Parts: sequence; structure tokens; C-alpha cells
Amino acid sequence: MKKKKISVFMIINFTILITLGLVTLLPVLHVFSKALSGEGPVIAGKVIFWPVQFQLGTVLYVLSQPEFKNSFGVSVFVTIVGTLIAMLLTVTTAYPLSKPTLRGRKPILYIFVFVMLFSAGMVPNYILYRSLNLTNTIWALVFSGAFSVYNMFLVKNFFEALPETIEEAARIDGASNMTILFRIVLPMSMPVLATVCLFYGVSYWNNYFSGVLYITKASLKPLQQYLYDLIKNALSTVDAEGVVDIDTAMNLTGEAVRSATILVSTVPILILYPFLQRYFVKGITVGSVKG
Repeated sequence: MKKKKISVFMIINFTILITLGLVTLLPVLHVFSKALSGEGPVIAGKVIFWPVQFQLGTVLYVLSQPEFKNSFGVSVFVTIVGTLIAMLLTVTTAYPLSKPTLRGRKPILYIFVFVMLFSAGMVPNYILYRSLNLTNTIWALVFSGAFSVYNMFLVKNFFEALPETIEEAARIDGASNMTILFRIVLPMSMPVLATVCLFYGVSYWNNYFSGVLYITKASLKPLQQYLYDLIKNALSTVDAEGVVDIDTAMNLTGEAVRSATILVSTVPILILYPFLQRYFVKGITVGSVKG
């Protein structure tokens, strides 16, 4: 086997990519280091990319709040159920629109493009949810992100790139449209499905505004909204029974608690991403090149 020559272009290219990777990684390390550092170094500005006076008190403080488990459960439910509903709506919309033989296909696509560019706005959406009695319900958080036109177009374009002969052979064998979709098309479309699933999951998990707009009950607040409230009250370490553990209180600074909340809220997505990463690039490139 011939050894692949390393050109000057490859060296420059790898250098630039590694530099850009570090640029995006270093702020994350900085935030995580603050979350795991003691009060003194954080206040003095000595924490850069590595924890100083390592401690878990701030993270444990965030995790031990009585409302945390409830808000975490709300976000988990909304993310899982919302992503499933969004994927079902996206796939069942994209599949028929990927067929040139569909009657009225172009006008329907123009309508979707218009909706993608021009939204109704915050006030009409709130009036709609209130008229449907969805405010202060967990379904307001689920339905608020249940469909993305951009994601639908990614899936549609991917479907259009699949060989039509495979579907024709299945129809000759007597397969229905639903059988072809769920037993042939979807297994072949794992790259774009995993990519879009990640998009929906991250969007639901990070959704803060829907909670502010539609939710006032404390028991229905999603994690991001709860973490925001926690950051505002980070310096208040007195509960109904008095001051919390002195060691914890000494390590609770506004900056440390802010960093700890970011750490807690990003870990679930960081755990999920490696399982979908191998599909990510292919799903984006294949699903975006065909109009």
C-alpha cells in the first residue's frame, strides 16, 4: 500500500480545524471549571480552564433543590414526547411532498416556505393556546415545538434522493404506501432521521420561552425556566428551616451557581449526542443539496 503524502494544504487545514475546535471547547471548559471550583478562586478570577480547589458543593446544591427533580421530569417528558410527535408529523408530511406526482404539490410547498419565513407572532400564538385551554398545561410545551418546516424540508430532500426503483419493486409485490414508508424508506433514512431527531431534542430541551409564555404554575416549569429562577436566587441560601450547610453556603457565588446550572442542563444532551453523531454529517449534507 502506498503511503498517503501529507501536503502543506492538509497541514494548514488541520491546524485551522483544530484551532477552531479549541475556540469552541475552551469556553465550555471555563464554565465547567467555575462550577467545580471553590468560592475564593472564582471571585478572584483565578479559574480559567481547570478547577481550582475542586468541590462539588455548587453542583449538589443545584441538584438538591426540591423543585429540581420536578422540573427535570417535566423537561424529560416534553423532550421525549414532543420529539416523537414532531418526528411523526415531519415524516408523514415530508414523504408525500417528496413525490412529484402529488397533486397540488407546488402550491403546498410554497405555503410551507411562506410559513417558514413569516410566523404568526407571539400574541396570536398565545391567543390560540388560550382559546384551546392549553395554557398552564404540559401540552403547551409539547405542541409549541411539534413541527419545523426547515426539518421537514431536510427529510423531504433526503427522501427524494432515495432510489425510486426500490419503492416500485415493493409496490409490484403488493406493499401499501404505509408499508413502504415504515418498512423500507425509514430504515434507509436513518442519517437524516437521527439528525432531525437531535435537532428536535435539543430544541425541546433548551426551550425556555414557551414556559415563560404559557406556564405560570411552578409544578409545570421546564428545567431551563427553573434554572433561570435559580440563578436569580443563587445568593439566597436560607431556606424555611434556616441557613443551609455552611460548607455549601461558602461555595455558593452567583458566578459558580450560574456555571453549575449550565453544567447540569447540558450534560443530558452531551450524553445523547455521541450516539447520533455518526449520522449527523451525512444527514445534513444529503438532506440539504436537493431542492
